[in-house]
Amino acid sequence: MSGTLAVLVLAAQSADKPINDLTPKPQELVIGAVAFAIVFAFMAKWVIPRVNTILEERRQKIQGDLEQAEKTRKEADKQLVDYREQLSGAKDEANQIIEEARKTAEAMRKEMAAKAEEESKEIVARAQEEIRAERDRVFQELKAQVGELSVQLAGRMVGESLDKDRQLRLVDDYIEELTAMAPASNGNGNGNGNEEQG
Repeated sequence: MSGTLAVLVLAAQSADKPINDLTPKPQELVIGAVAFAIVFAFMAKWVIPRVNTILEERRQKIQGDLEQAEKTRKEADKQLVDYREQLSGAKDEANQIIEEARKTAEAMRKEMAAKAEEESKEIVARAQEEIRAERDRVFQELKAQVGELSVQLAGRMVGESLDKDRQLRLVDDYIEELTAMAPASNGNGNGNGNEEQG
């Protein structure tokens, strides 16, 4: 500020005189040097340290921002690696789940096929049992009817009435003989010829 005053004072003094000489006078040089020294001391004492402090704070802030950015980048890289590992793990887990589901489905298919086969065997066995039972029932009915017919026929042929128990016993014996002979016959009616001969 004092330097500015000195410059203004010198300007006022030189305003009254015509500009003849462009070289400064020695007293002007001394005043200018003193003013410069005052301004320089002021700048060196208060302004330059303040500017240096501001610049240092700015440098530290920029350095901190760069370090924070680097730290953030490293964390992002780490998270990216973790994400890729998790994604790979999730893919492996998904493949494992799919494989387990496929194995479970295959096991269920085999189990259902075995169960269906077992049920079909049971149905066939039941049907065969029912057929045997029906055949035996029909055979018993035919046996009884043949016995009665034989008794009636024998009664007519003999012309006398036979004892019913004795007749049934004879018929049963005859039927058992026919039954024993039936597997040996060749299916061309030999069994019927034997029945007629008896």
